[in-house]
Amino acid sequence: MRTGDGTEDPFDAGAGGILRQPKAVWATAGASVVAFMGIGLVDPILPSIAKGLDATASQVSLLFTSYFLITALAMLVTGFVSSRIGGRRTLLLGLALVVVFAGLAGTSGSVGELVGFRAGWGLGNALFVSTALAVIVGAAAGGSAAAILLYESALGLGMACGPLLGALLGDASWRYPFFGTAFLMAVGFLCITVFLKEQPMPTRRTALLDPIRALGHGGLASAAASSFFYNYTFFTVLAFTPFVLDMSPYRSGAVFFAWGVLLAVFSVFVAPRLQARFGSLKVLGGSLLLLAADVLVLGYGGHTAAVVCTVLSGAFIGVNNTVYTELALGVSDAPRPVASAGYNFVRWFAAAAAPFFAPKIEEWSDVHMPFVVAAVTAVLGAAVVVVRRRALTHRAEELEPRHATEDGVTVFAG
Repeated sequence: MRTGDGTEDPFDAGAGGILRQPKAVWATAGASVVAFMGIGLVDPILPSIAKGLDATASQVSLLFTSYFLITALAMLVTGFVSSRIGGRRTLLLGLALVVVFAGLAGTSGSVGELVGFRAGWGLGNALFVSTALAVIVGAAAGGSAAAILLYESALGLGMACGPLLGALLGDASWRYPFFGTAFLMAVGFLCITVFLKEQPMPTRRTALLDPIRALGHGGLASAAASSFFYNYTFFTVLAFTPFVLDMSPYRSGAVFFAWGVLLAVFSVFVAPRLQARFGSLKVLGGSLLLLAADVLVLGYGGHTAAVVCTVLSGAFIGVNNTVYTELALGVSDAPRPVASAGYNFVRWFAAAAAPFFAPKIEEWSDVHMPFVVAAVTAVLGAAVVVVRRRALTHRAEELEPRHATEDGVTVFAG
């Protein structure tokens, strides 16, 4: 079935629609949901972990720092690995690492052990997530449009359900969410083993330094730099706000579940319509400025305002994730897997930095200042978009309103 503008409707229940996919696609998408759940899983239980392990907020926030620092570095090797052993084996390797390290995280006796196990978890997640969409598109029926939408829906569902699972299991013990994730990823491992056949090997092997070389392109470097600032803001909200809200795991999980729902809806449904009407760069610049205003109110408002602004930030983050994905994939002439790896290599360093610096900034000043810094970084991200708009408009007409490309590679928007 076609929509009013003549394009294929990915929700069509007919052949090739989002609901008519092979078991291999559903198995990979289901495992993707759990993989994305792992990012926000610890959000509602951060205070409980701090209490259980007699740790400070800055120490517990290292759970995000170690996870994303390893994820950033792993971006240089995921393409190298998958282009040599194939997509299926790369997925299984990533899942196996998550099962092992998530399970070990639940046995931690100190915050140092937990941070170390979380780093191993980040390596496994990087291998899995960086390969999942390529595998889904390769196995999907009826072209890439429905497969891309299915993947982005899995991303949003995982980001929404992670805090909820963390709250439900963490109310009994902070250890249970880690054991629960290990169990679910083990189920995903079995499903992919049974239902997913090996995908065709890439025609060209990726070298370790290819992603770094790709950043020599001005447009890709600009997108990565802008996203670096944006991700600092994003992960200040994700990793530091639970301490500011100071709520029970159930209440905090509900807040971040609502946040994740908005992220999913705005990423999959709203962002493409805004892009089609206003253009990618205007949408991105405006959304970044609105996010900056939102985090300022979050930092300086009362408790109710902080809850509302935390949930509302999911809308702006969802829009930003989609636009940055498309910019990074289409702005340069580098092969898209390589461009994606280079872009992720830069931006995940900000995701590692924000959880570390936000509690430190609070210790050096007050609870408001981390959000001031986060607002400034969002504005800096918008400033890069404005100053480097000529470099970022290369092939812009081709980008709107697509979510990804025929290569089946996306930029993980976590």
